[in-house]
Amino acid sequence: TNNGLHMGVVSLLPILLFPMFGLVDPKDVVTNYSKTTIFLFIGGFLLAIATEKSQLHKRLATKLLSIFPNSPRGVLLSLMITAGMLSSILSDTTTALLIIPIAAFLTDNVDYKFRLLLGVAYASLIGGIITPVGTPPNLILMDFIETNGLEMIPFATWVVMMLPLAIVMMVVASEILLYGFKKENFELVEIDMSKKPLTANQKKLVWILSSLAVILAANPILKHFFGIEINEKLTLLAFGLFLFLPKVDLLEWKEDFMKIPFAIIFLFGAGFSIAMAFQKTGLATEIANILVSFNYLPPIVLMLIIGSGVVFATELTSNTALTSIMIPIIYPFAVKSGLDPTLFMLIVAISASYAFMLPIATAPNAIAMSTGHVKTTQMAQRGIFLNIFGIVITFTVALTYWRLFL
Repeated sequence: TNNGLHMGVVSLLPILLFPMFGLVDPKDVVTNYSKTTIFLFIGGFLLAIATEKSQLHKRLATKLLSIFPNSPRGVLLSLMITAGMLSSILSDTTTALLIIPIAAFLTDNVDYKFRLLLGVAYASLIGGIITPVGTPPNLILMDFIETNGLEMIPFATWVVMMLPLAIVMMVVASEILLYGFKKENFELVEIDMSKKPLTANQKKLVWILSSLAVILAANPILKHFFGIEINEKLTLLAFGLFLFLPKVDLLEWKEDFMKIPFAIIFLFGAGFSIAMAFQKTGLATEIANILVSFNYLPPIVLMLIIGSGVVFATELTSNTALTSIMIPIIYPFAVKSGLDPTLFMLIVAISASYAFMLPIATAPNAIAMSTGHVKTTQMAQRGIFLNIFGIVITFTVALTYWRLFL
């Protein structure tokens, strides 16, 4: 976190260090950097690059501004919903980079501006939980489920499970951010971009994204009724590559492909490698055995302790690394305790996205801070309440609603 070494360099170290210390065979480590999950994320980044290049994200934001009331809550929610929608498919970092400049532009009032900026950062994190591809912890969980032969959670099912939670978290976050705000400080700059017609490239991208959404939504239906299953990971990559076709012409290989943040791609590989090392060395099982000694506690108490620990630990460490470490531990612990491992692992993965307190916790927070309009104290004071509410809301939803699908 102190940038002593670039994240990309650190992310490649498992390829050297794990075999060097005899933890994992070199060929096994390298395979973690070429999993289908990684290519799924590459496809997501390509769609994000096309969205930014076509300025479609600005059209979405300004359209929502015209729909919602011209009030402090209305404008904040319009930005948060935009960020949440984008973050459900794109990375939280990309979403924050796209929407935070818009939030900073909308008002000159410093008291309202920092609330809008934090709203976008928080919504980028919350929106990531809506889909399996929204954030690295979700991808790590899905890869672990697939690798260990557990029943996969279809894309559409995941969305149905997570959307109510995300909506509640958005509303709670907006109320926390607007607490203490005086309405007389509300002012906006003029913006009329939404009145212009869509460009040709924006229309193309809308059709492409709509087609992708239809395919992903139809996948569980096709599987259930016709026994046809679409590989969702490769589908996203295919749509990303589709953008380079001459007749589509939304991306150019030389100009746009290198915009992919490969350091983050390598970070996924490092996370998968850490999870593999925890399993192959038996460390995950040993820690799980220690946790089993607490299985006399009610499941709800165990979930609360584990989830709370993850929520506050992710403020100080990478949510990718934290999820990679915790999920291989929680799985054998839940199995040995006779509990639902998928439910426990879901709580860990979702809790890892609740990094609302510190700028070092996650990229969207850091991006909001980098504008110079958000203070660490402002983020921490509001973030700690959102962390606490997040724990309570997530456990309530997990124990009452998620169980209907697992």
